[in-house]
Amino acid sequence: MDRNRRAFLTAVGAVSVGGCVGNSNNSPSTDGTRSSDTNPPSGNGNTTDTTELPERQTTTQDEHRETTIGFAGDTMVGRGLNGIYGDGDTNPATIWGDFQSELESLDGVFCNLECCLSKRGEPFPDRAYYFRGDPDWAVPALNAGNIRFATLSNNHSMDFGAAALTDTIDTLDEGGIANAGTGETPTEAWEPATFSVGGLDVAVVSFSDEYEVYAATDDRPGIAWAKTDPENPRTQRLVGNAIERAQSTNPDLLVVSLHWGENWIEHPNDRLVAFGHWLVEQGVDLVHGHSAHVVQSVEQYGDGIILHDTGDLVDDFGIKDDLGNDKSYLFEVVLKDGDFEEIRLVPFHIDDGVRSATESEAAWLRETLHARSKPFETTYERDGDGLVVQL
Repeated sequence: MDRNRRAFLTAVGAVSVGGCVGNSNNSPSTDGTRSSDTNPPSGNGNTTDTTELPERQTTTQDEHRETTIGFAGDTMVGRGLNGIYGDGDTNPATIWGDFQSELESLDGVFCNLECCLSKRGEPFPDRAYYFRGDPDWAVPALNAGNIRFATLSNNHSMDFGAAALTDTIDTLDEGGIANAGTGETPTEAWEPATFSVGGLDVAVVSFSDEYEVYAATDDRPGIAWAKTDPENPRTQRLVGNAIERAQSTNPDLLVVSLHWGENWIEHPNDRLVAFGHWLVEQGVDLVHGHSAHVVQSVEQYGDGIILHDTGDLVDDFGIKDDLGNDKSYLFEVVLKDGDFEEIRLVPFHIDDGVRSATESEAAWLRETLHARSKPFETTYERDGDGLVVQL
């Protein structure tokens, strides 16, 4: 976020933000073709568990402003799920199970929409997997899950061609869900999304390093695509310009939502780590990573936060080997007066829908994330069944 604005918010927050907090719900996956060559996680990492943390407080006009945004991973509301939630007799909100109350408790949830939403279009040639959702149920489901922003720059948004991609953008716009990362032209695809969440002005730059053939051209809609290489001149120009456009809106929070790296990988490689650092050095506050379908580490770097991979939110993918991709975290980023306060990691389970994690599932997630975080020396504290990172 803009550092001068951050200081200003801190100074005047108690007198200027009455009525700005609370649930903003009423405001406007994978192809599985690649496998990890890494070993399964082991060990507990260097972490600290505490028995109790303060409960979340509702702010009043006399208190500082607190905003909580949930960052979630790949969200595939299509394919086999159409037959479960799109039959007309099923409430689409039931896809979230007992986890819906957690989603609704936040000021908003950001995710990667890993499918197109359309009844039109033809399959893109030579794909192994095609993901498409029926917007008649999928958009109500996303709204019921408090999805305020969806990135569309990924390797499945064009699975049914340009017509389906255009329908996806239109149906999200009509449903009041901000989106970015695709467009009729390259310029539109790289345009940041700007909107408000919980009283904060947010700007999101979205792009992918997956499936270059889906990239927008002067003759066809598509995604924002770039190599995740901080030394690449094209990347420096495209991504740098997009960040500058986002910064020109003077946001309280600047996010890059990025579909990067291979599927089924437990640890980001050195190039992706370096690229995440480069993004923060360009002024990005938070990097929202997705693509691997498994949760990876939280990293604090400089003034920024890098969520290397936020796993999955909902899908019909089943379980891949022993990677535990049916278990994931909602990364709840808490900001107070515009400054990062903490990240709460809330565990849940995926099986053609979502539910809260059991005690054993939550324990597996804690141990696994400790192991996957060793390279970054991230300290997690125990927070009920989940974890918390103090910032």
